[in-house]
Amino acid sequence: MSTRTNKPHEIVERALELSTADGCVVIADEHSTANLRWAGNALTTNGVTRGRTLTVIATVDGKEGTASGVVSRSAVTADDLEPLVRAAEAAARGAAPAEDAGPLVSGVPHSPDFTDAPAETSSAVFADFAPALGESFARARAGGRELYGFANHELVSSYLGTSTGLRLRHDQPNGTLEVNAKSPDRTRSAWAGRSTRDFKDVDPGALDAELARRLDWARRRIELPAGRYETLLPPTAVADLLIYQLWSAAARDAAEGRTVFSKPGGGTRVGERLTELPLTLRSDPNEPGLESAPFVLAHASGDSASVFDNGLPLAPTDWVREGELAHLTTTRHSAGLTGLPVAPAIDNLILDGGEDRSLDEMVAATGRGLLLTCLWYIREVDPATLLLTGLTRDGVYLVEDGEVVGEVNNFRFNESPVGLLGRAVEAGRTEKTLPREWSDWFTRAAMPALRVPDFNMSSVSQGV
Repeated sequence: MSTRTNKPHEIVERALELSTADGCVVIADEHSTANLRWAGNALTTNGVTRGRTLTVIATVDGKEGTASGVVSRSAVTADDLEPLVRAAEAAARGAAPAEDAGPLVSGVPHSPDFTDAPAETSSAVFADFAPALGESFARARAGGRELYGFANHELVSSYLGTSTGLRLRHDQPNGTLEVNAKSPDRTRSAWAGRSTRDFKDVDPGALDAELARRLDWARRRIELPAGRYETLLPPTAVADLLIYQLWSAAARDAAEGRTVFSKPGGGTRVGERLTELPLTLRSDPNEPGLESAPFVLAHASGDSASVFDNGLPLAPTDWVREGELAHLTTTRHSAGLTGLPVAPAIDNLILDGGEDRSLDEMVAATGRGLLLTCLWYIREVDPATLLLTGLTRDGVYLVEDGEVVGEVNNFRFNESPVGLLGRAVEAGRTEKTLPREWSDWFTRAAMPALRVPDFNMSSVSQGV
């Protein structure tokens, strides 16, 4: 039997049958992707791929505690199944007791579609999008600009089975669209991106119009020095910063004094006010348009995840509520260590509580400031303050008296997202956005634009 003739739920059941460990978790991830790529106003490639990854987590109870072993492999066939299970068991027997060890989750109702075939994407997902993209190429060509970019759609059907009886299934669609527009002499460049579940809610014509406007702004070039500037951060930039904040919000690290969420003298900053704006940063597996797995799918243990929590139901969680730090990410184990409630990570992020102003309306209300397009090459400088550095990219524009008057040079920035929340004086309308820096790992976000009166552009950059 080949990997494609075995049904994923049957692979999970067979792996559980083969297990001789004290506990076993099996996750079968069925992947399918469809993509389009284009350059110079013409399609260049397209394709569809499919595959499977099987993860086996074995737990072994010893005199000193329970150890776990995790082995993941791709393209697993029936002949590969027993060696994979045995490898996970051998890894568990050779490991020290797992610090996050706990009883495997039980008592969660079965997914009714657990035995159904996996969901698959195909080139049909672009049936309406591709013709509209072709029309955008024609408009761009007539307008003297060149479009480059890609559209990618992925469907992952995850099947989770455990020796405690869990049989859970989740289908995760994930679509990304990124478009760069360039002037023919390559001196001007602009970027726009969108996140989507099915490409029915993205309009390449609207993106092209947005890019054309930005290229027009860039006809005038203005050199500015480094310094602190009133800055409008668009939703994509806000998402990149706050996703990193979420990734840095593990409760145990905070309780042990290692992060920006550590309280001087011990404990965490849960309950402290982070911003005077009435902002709520939250995750919800059932958020319309941003739906994600409603239960824990942990392929490995780490600061914010535990393989022993696989299958644990997820609930809507406020990380910051009305400006106050409400939760830090916890596993069952770290919740016990810190005394905080169980709050596993969830695969989306929403910032609410701003006004209903669009980014254009915020620009119109600006006396003098900078309008960013996006951030990239974000790296951590200091975990104690969550100081990040990175570069602006594909367009920084000067706003004067409510109008964009030209494009300025790129900058390197040094800022903490926690500090930015504390200093932000305005948040606009929350909208779905694609975080550019983290789009390979995290795409489901909805953010407002933020106005920061003193964003730290630490040096001038030659970045594009």
